[in-house]
Amino acid sequence: MGDENAIEKNPDLDLAQKRYLLSCPDSLVSPADKEKTKADLLAAIVKDNMLALYKIVSEQFKWTPDQALVERMTAENEAKLAKLEATIKDAEENLGESEVREGKLARAEHFSRIGEKDKAITAYRETEEKTVGLGQKLDIVFANIRLGFFWNDHDLIERNIEKAKKMIEQGGDWDRRNRLKVYEGVHLMSVRRFKEAADLFLEGLATFTSEELFSYNKFIFYTVLVAMVSIDRVKLKEKVIDAPEVLGVIGELGALGDFMNSLYNSDYRKFFAALADITDQLAQDRFMASHARYFCREMRIVAYSQMLDSYSSVRLDSMARDFGVSSDFLDRELSRFIATGRLHCKIDKVGGIVETTRPDSKNAQYQAIIKQGDLLLNRVSKLARVIDL
Repeated sequence: MGDENAIEKNPDLDLAQKRYLLSCPDSLVSPADKEKTKADLLAAIVKDNMLALYKIVSEQFKWTPDQALVERMTAENEAKLAKLEATIKDAEENLGESEVREGKLARAEHFSRIGEKDKAITAYRETEEKTVGLGQKLDIVFANIRLGFFWNDHDLIERNIEKAKKMIEQGGDWDRRNRLKVYEGVHLMSVRRFKEAADLFLEGLATFTSEELFSYNKFIFYTVLVAMVSIDRVKLKEKVIDAPEVLGVIGELGALGDFMNSLYNSDYRKFFAALADITDQLAQDRFMASHARYFCREMRIVAYSQMLDSYSSVRLDSMARDFGVSSDFLDRELSRFIATGRLHCKIDKVGGIVETTRPDSKNAQYQAIIKQGDLLLNRVSKLARVIDL
């Protein structure tokens, strides 16, 4: 789904993912997989002379730094920076503002690439001061958001997303508007605002070009998951399950197809099996790892609610068979979710029956009207006192 105007992966978020995998317990990522991940990460570090990142991961994972490699990367980076500074100086003395800007941008991208976060932010700010066009200014803001994603700096991300929104209002083009939806969606997903993330991802489903963040297949993976946990069954069918973009790649995404379709088709045994697989995948994803248990719990509630909505009552042992779990496990699960108000049902343990207790919508509407009426009367009373004065 890439295009000829694809943006460079700078910084490369795949490396941040590899760094996260190396921090996972062996029960989640095997020692053998960690060795391969370490080798891949080090190869990328050496290729682009990422000295700053090398020092950080060496300290984080207690690796003994290769001093010869450190010296070589130091020399390479100094030579590269000297060349960039010379280019900027020549542009300032002999060329125009456009060439000066291009030189400063190249320096900022260099710092970003080698892992010098603070220097990159400063260099991008200097570049923006030399930038006139709105589109080019937005590209710098996107670069700062990517730095935030790489280093997990939510403050940097949020400040630049808000900045990008204001700039887009001034007349951003179609491509950058769509790009911002994906960037903001990723941030919202990473802070567990799944409904808002789903709305943005679904808006950008047919226009995704942000492969500088992750692949199109990964985007579909995220879109399906945040939609399943946040939108109702009818919309899920319309906007996700039947979406051509989803249908085109769902077969390449492992358990995700079974996870999505089994829930919609009420095949709860298959759904629970797929949920276990998906939860493991989320635990290995740096954006979603901290939400894996929450996601698993919420999806169980979605499934239980969907089944109970179809019946006024159901036998506990029958429901347990449908989900492929024991009656004792299901009893504990339902009891916990009932106690916290997440499921509207009650369990008759003597009869082994689960009875639904759907809220009375008419009564709820009546109570809402009463509440709104009280608020209106209070406001009228306050207004009357003001008038009397």
